[in-house]
Order: sequence, then C-alpha cells, then structure tokens
Amino acid sequence: MDVLAFRDYCLSLPFTEECTPFDETTLVYKVGGRMYAFADMVGFERIALKCDPEEALLLRERYPDEVTPAWHTNKRLWNDVRTTGDLPDAFIRAQIRNSYLLVVRRNVTPRARREEILARIGELGLPE
Repeated sequence: MDVLAFRDYCLSLPFTEECTPFDETTLVYKVGGRMYAFADMVGFERIALKCDPEEALLLRERYPDEVTPAWHTNKRLWNDVRTTGDLPDAFIRAQIRNSYLLVVRRNVTPRARREEILARIGELGLPE
C-alpha cells in the first residue's frame, strides 16, 4: 500500500477528518474528533492503528515482522502495521476499518454523535 492509497481509503470512511497536528509530514485521520490512524507521508513504511488489546497481541504474534507496538502511543492499544512488507493491501485496509469502527464504537462522544455515525455507516456500508 502506498501513501495515496492509504489516504484515499481513510477519506472514504464516513465522517473521517484529515489533519496534521503533530508536524508537517504526519497524516492523522480522525472520526468524531478521535484518532484512528496516522502515518508519516514522507517515510511511509508503517501505519499506526488503534486496536483492541487482545487483538493487538494476536496480530503481533501472528505477524511478528509486520505488526508491532506503535511508537509514541499506548502500546496496549496501538499497533504499527508495515506497509512495505508482505501484508496484502486488503489486510491493511481491514485493519484500518477495524481501527475506525473501534474508535467509533468506544471513543466517539457524545452518544448522539456516535449513534449518528453508526447509522450513517449502516446506510452506506464501509468500503472494502
């Protein structure tokens, strides 16, 4: 996956916002004001994605060279997924989608905003 495919996929998810709050080269994607993905657009070698703690450990065990604890984040909740390795783009998109849905379901507040986003996802479905 290249940085343009990453960007296009993230922006295809309903209510996604793109910003660069950390520096000029780190793309951050949020839903409902909460981060679900970020990556350096210049040295695009990995994507940081939020993950359920148990799932995060399983992915790290299954793909030890491709999925690692994310830098500068809570290692329990965030994984780095390599974009330059052997993982297929469909797997990476699935991890982005999982991160997005996790953030919508657990982190977006107020509740009315969360329900609005979930209803819209239900209407549209999520891209593969």
